[in-house]
Order: sequence, then structure tokens, then C-alpha cells
Amino acid sequence: MQGTIDGFSYGMVTPAAAFLMACLGAALGLRCTTRSLRTERSFKAGWLALGATSIGSGIWTMHFIAMTGFSVEEVPISYDIPITFASLAVAIVMVGIGMFIVGYQGATRMAMITGGTITGLGVATMHYLGMAGMRLRGQFEYDTLTVSLSVVIAVVAATVALWAAVSIRGFLPSLGASVVMGVAVSGMHYTGMAALSVHLHPAVTGHAADSAPTVPPLIPLLIGPGCLLVLAAVVVMFDPLMVMGDPDWDDPAGRGSHGIGRAPGIPVQRQVPRFGTYADPASFQSQRQDAPPSRDR
Repeated sequence: MQGTIDGFSYGMVTPAAAFLMACLGAALGLRCTTRSLRTERSFKAGWLALGATSIGSGIWTMHFIAMTGFSVEEVPISYDIPITFASLAVAIVMVGIGMFIVGYQGATRMAMITGGTITGLGVATMHYLGMAGMRLRGQFEYDTLTVSLSVVIAVVAATVALWAAVSIRGFLPSLGASVVMGVAVSGMHYTGMAALSVHLHPAVTGHAADSAPTVPPLIPLLIGPGCLLVLAAVVVMFDPLMVMGDPDWDDPAGRGSHGIGRAPGIPVQRQVPRFGTYADPASFQSQRQDAPPSRDR
């Protein structure tokens, strides 16, 4: 007996909320990756790890927010907690591997292909492992061609996101890239869900009255990853280079405020931010005071 699947039990509320979470995770991850390219090697790993956690948590949260609107009319649905959180760990680890490859190797073609493939496979693995954590009196069946399409979408989206992280500068372009990433991840999710059918066990009666709501088991699970996203957002907001940027560092022609009147062939003196992690210790010293006026003897 085939179960009756409804992926939009709450209308467009869950898809819209899921899309926003995917965009938030992507935006934070892209900004952290961009920040890692402008920092010393000792701090690069920290920014990349924070970016991987942001993207992985955003994608995972997006998936399960969307799943709050998923139901099978004839049976109740529950979730296996260890498998559910294992899907979160897989997403963060595999996204992190892809980001570290690009973060340390740069925007080379091989790094983009390798990192994008690993990251995309991590997104797809998270999705289908999360689906494997669902418990109901039936069996999931997937259309192979549609599943393959969803994996391709995930890989392409991840590759584009990594390229955007190392190539795009400025707040608005990065925001646009995160929206594109959110659209792609949401598209991957619902493409994968379109491949799904449920074959109910013979003992299932088919009465919808026996169904249990799917929302209560999921809401508590979303608190932890949601807090990770909030923490990442706080770190990004209070980092001076993420807020104000450093346009003079990226000015190869020396036309910045410290490059005016510079003779050809003389490099621009490297600027150091006054506040934050990489503040110049000299900036905390008192400014040189003018010499006191001489006294007439």
C-alpha cells in the first residue's frame, strides 16, 4: 500500500522559513571564508571551521524546518535522535573538508572541483542520512534518476558557493551569492523529496486519525544548531574587517589613502586595523605630544 505524502502541511510557511535559514547559513559561511583569506595562517583554520559550522548548521536546520511540513497521512512519524545528529556532524565535517581545501589551496580549478564535490556530497549525504533517521510504519523508496539529479544540484551549488567565497568582494555581492546558494540548497532538498515514495507495511490500517503530529519531536532538535548560527552571526558582526572591510589592502594600484603620491616601485605600507583581533599594539600607545613651548631665559 502506498502512503499519501504531503510535503507542505503548513503551506508555504515551512519552505519560506527553510529558505531563509539556508541563506543565513550560506551568508555567514561565505563571509567567514572570505575573512580567512585576509588573515594570518594561524587564524585561518578557525575562520574556516566557523564557516563550515555555519553552512553545515544552516543546511541541516533548513532540512528539518522543511521536514516539519512533511507528513504521511496514514502513519505517525518520529525521528531517531542519534542518526539525526549524525547527519549534522556529517554535514559540518564534509563541508569543512571542502572549505579547507579551497581556503588553503586558493581558487585553482582543481581545488574548486575537489572542494565543491566533497562539499556537495556532504550536503546530499546529510539529506539522505536525515531521511534515514525517520521512523514510521513503512519503507522509503526513491527514484534513482531524481536522486542523482539532487546530488548534481548539491555539487554544483557547493562549487558555486566556494567560488563565490574566494572571488566575490563586497557585502551586496556576497548577499546575492548567499541567496543563490539558498535557492540551490532548497531546490536540492525538494528535488530529493520528489524522488520519495512510502510503501506502508500491511499492518497499517490507513486511518489518518492514528497520525501523530511531526512538529513536537523536531522543534527541540533545532535549538542547538540554531544557537550555533547565532554565535557565528555574533562573531561576524563584531569583527571589524567583516563590518568595515579593508579596501586599501585590496588596492593593487596604490590609490588608497596610504597610496596617494607613492613613487612607482615602492610598495604600499601594510595597514593594520586599530581594533579587534589583529589590532596594532602601537595603536594602544599614547600619541606623540607636541614639544612644550620653549621658555625665555
